[in-house]
This record gives sequence, structure tokens and C-alpha cells, in this order.
Amino acid sequence: MTLFDPGSEGAPTERTTSEEAFLQALLDAEAGLTRAQSSLGLAPTAAGDAVTAVADSERFDVRDLARRSRGGGNPVIPLVADLTSAVPAEHAPYVHRGATSQDILDSALMLVAARSLDAILDELVGTEGVLARIAAAHRDTVMPGRTLTQHAVPTTFGLKAAGWRSLVLDARDRLRGVRAALPVQLGGAAGTLAAFGAYGSDDPVALVAAYARELGLTEPELPWHVLRTPVADLAGALAFTAGALGKIAADVLVLSRTEIGELAEGAGGGSSAMPHKANPVRSTLIAAAARRTPALAATLYASLPAEDERPAGAWHAEWTTLRELLRTVGGAARDTAELVDGLTVRADVMRAHLSTTGGAIVSERLSAELAGVLGRGPAKELLAGASRRAREEGVSLADVLAAEPAIKDADVNVPDLTDPSRYVGAAGALVDRALTRQ
Repeated sequence: MTLFDPGSEGAPTERTTSEEAFLQALLDAEAGLTRAQSSLGLAPTAAGDAVTAVADSERFDVRDLARRSRGGGNPVIPLVADLTSAVPAEHAPYVHRGATSQDILDSALMLVAARSLDAILDELVGTEGVLARIAAAHRDTVMPGRTLTQHAVPTTFGLKAAGWRSLVLDARDRLRGVRAALPVQLGGAAGTLAAFGAYGSDDPVALVAAYARELGLTEPELPWHVLRTPVADLAGALAFTAGALGKIAADVLVLSRTEIGELAEGAGGGSSAMPHKANPVRSTLIAAAARRTPALAATLYASLPAEDERPAGAWHAEWTTLRELLRTVGGAARDTAELVDGLTVRADVMRAHLSTTGGAIVSERLSAELAGVLGRGPAKELLAGASRRAREEGVSLADVLAAEPAIKDADVNVPDLTDPSRYVGAAGALVDRALTRQ
């Protein structure tokens, strides 16, 4: 529970990244290692069963482990002592046999990441499904396109929603790739697997494969104690996901402004001082997550240049950082799913805003069409003058153009040329094509 992180409160990743979840992952890593050795005849089958039977986070005091971890700099050291005491004496020698603390902690981090990514991916799958329906429903809903804060040319809300969905699918694909590649860690004290040979293994590399099978993770080519590609890949995919979801939030925040009102969150939040407000709270929390994640990812990238066979500080800096990154992105994924599911689209307001500039929103089309009729120079001069008159007289550009002799002589269909709904290019076709992506 985090008072100042409402975005992650109650999200599925709050559970998968809790203190108890990390403790359980550490215990699962220890139990899996003993079972892997049992499967290869390096430990009695009963030892694997015994360690697994007591590897339950509820049997251990997470607060006490945290306090005692200061002595050795990581929680595995006191946990091994407690776990060893918890199993029958005849099986105690097989707890943590041949491993180093980093083997267990890194493997536990990958388990936590796997369980958290599964939860995040579930949210993204739901979100892209809702966005697909929104894009299809609003395929031809015309709205102002905006560039550098100003009206540009018409677009459709369906195309905007299809773009949001494309980003969500990009995030999904990146997270799926990372999830499938999460590796187990096993190397022993300095990444040579020497201790496992000393304990009787003729093929320590086979033990890595067995360990990976026990934990449901992939088998790495090498121990990666100081080869932090898995953590860097997680950082990149998670930061991208937050940014992709942040784009949706950024658009909703702009388009739900009081003076725009083209979108609204289904259930806005209240204000402590202004009863009339319905704040876009979901979008706000997503935007906050998108701003936090790059710095978290940067910390994980900064741990890549790790010295020796185990670094002092670089590895340690990853633990809470990765946890916060998983939790933050999980909250953003949950909030985005809720945001799009309850999104109110005000197509009538979008259409009304097309006339805000008095027809200038289709000036690009007018310039191209009139150049073909009047010539490029005369067309540019006529449009500049007509636009100025429209602004000064407070009338529409269509009315000014309809009164121009050159336009009358050329028999130009002014209503057609100045209709924003007739100038959305291939927006509909682009939506259709985007929606074929699975």
C-alpha cells in the first residue's frame, strides 16, 4: 500500500511486486534449485520435496529478513539461514547448495518480472480490444487535426484511436518478447559453476537447464551476473509501454479540457475545493507514470557497466528500481484499460470545432484545387485576401470565396471544397488497414 502512488494502488502488479511476492519468488528460486539437483541425482528426491514444502512466504518474517539483510547487503543470506532451519536436518545440506546469493536473487527478480508482465499483458490485451471497437465505430467521425497546438487539417477520431491501438500493440509485442526470454540465473560464486562440480555434478551446464525448467524461465547461454541484458531489455520495454500509454493520456487530457470538451473520462474525479469539477484522473495518473518511468529505466541502464564478476552497487541498485518500474507500468496499464473502457466521445463537439477557423482548416485543399484552376500565384493571392477578409469581417471563408468573381467565373463548387468532412484523405482506409493487425 502506497499513500503517494495512487496509480499503482490496487493494480495487479501491486500484488506481484509486494514484499511478500518478492519473498515468495526467493523461496521459489531456492526450492527450484534443490528440485533441479534432485532431478539430476545430485540431491535426494526427498530433499527437493522437503524444501518445496516449507518454501511458503507466510512461514517467514519479511520484516525481520529485511532488517537482517543489512548485515550482508542482500536478503538471500538471512533467508538461507531461516530456510535451512525450517527443513528437516537430514535435508538441510541441500538448501542453496552450490549457489551464490545473486543466483537466487536474480532468478527471483525474473520470476517477479514474469508474473508482473503476465498481469500487464492481460491489461494491454483488453485495452487494444476496446480501442479496436472505438476506432471502428468512429472510422468516419471527423475532427480537427492539431499540430503545434493549432488546427491543421481535418482528421478522424477513428484514425486517432487506431494510432493509440497501434502503440498498445507495439508495447504488447515488446513485452511478450521480453517475457519469453526471461532467463534463470545460475553460475555460482564467480559464474563458473565450479561448486556444482565439487558437489558431484559431471555436467554443471545441464543443471542450469534443469533449473530453468523448474522455474519456467529460459536457459541462458552464460551466467549473466554482470551481463545485464535481461534487465536492460526489461527497462526498455517497460519504459516504452509507459510512454505509449502516456500518449493516450496526453491526448485525452488535451481533448477533455473545458474549452475543448471533445472527450471525457467516463467517471472523472472530484476536487477538494471545487464541487463542479470532474477531473480526468485516470489520464492524470497515466501521465504521471509516463514521466516517472524514463528515470527508472535510466537507473537500470546505468547498471550495465558492471565491474568484475559481481559489482558493488550496480546490481544492488536494480532491485527496488525494477520493482517500482514494474509496479508503475502495471498501474498505468490498469488505468488505461479503465480509461478507454469508459471514454466518452463527443462527435458533435468535434464537428462543431471544425468551423472554429471559419473554413481555414481546409486551406490546404483550397490551395491545391484553386491552383489547378486559377494558377498557383493568383490562387495564393486570392486565398490570402479572402482569409484576411473572413477574419476581419467575422464571416466564413466559404462565404467570402463564393462572392469572389474569379471563383464564380471558374464555376468552383465552394461548399464542396470547404466541407471539412470531404478532406480527410485516406483516414478511413488507414483505420481499416490498422485494424487488420492482430
